[in-house]
Amino acid sequence: MLQEFRDFIAKGNVMDMAVGIIIGAAFTAIVKSMVGDLINPFVGLFMGGVDFTNLYVVLAGDVADGTSLSAAREAGAAVFAYGAFIMAVINFLIIAFVVFMLVRYVNKVKEAAAKEQEEPAPAAEEPAGPSELDVLLEIRDSLKK
Repeated sequence: MLQEFRDFIAKGNVMDMAVGIIIGAAFTAIVKSMVGDLINPFVGLFMGGVDFTNLYVVLAGDVADGTSLSAAREAGAAVFAYGAFIMAVINFLIIAFVVFMLVRYVNKVKEAAAKEQEEPAPAAEEPAGPSELDVLLEIRDSLKK
């Protein structure tokens, strides 16, 4: 059984999947940082510094006006946190666009590499032999002699 497990783990598909998951986790951290640290500040700047995260409606409980969402939740209030959802949707759209641009770039690079490999080397031109007319003229001239 231990041998079977080792064979299963050693298969290429399992190893490829493990590498993909690890690279995916690292890539997720990069994309989250890019969105949170580079893109969202510009989005907030263009939207007048509005941060949707703390927009909510109190469904039940006693919360003072102007209280942050985390403080309202800590106070035990039932809140409808629509602002956090809006920010999640905005972040998703930004991340999806960034991933789309990266995939588009990688596909263009792959296509360029494939075209390079597909283009055959120019064949050396073979010397053109005499045309049919040239042969007939040569035969005529030979017969005249």
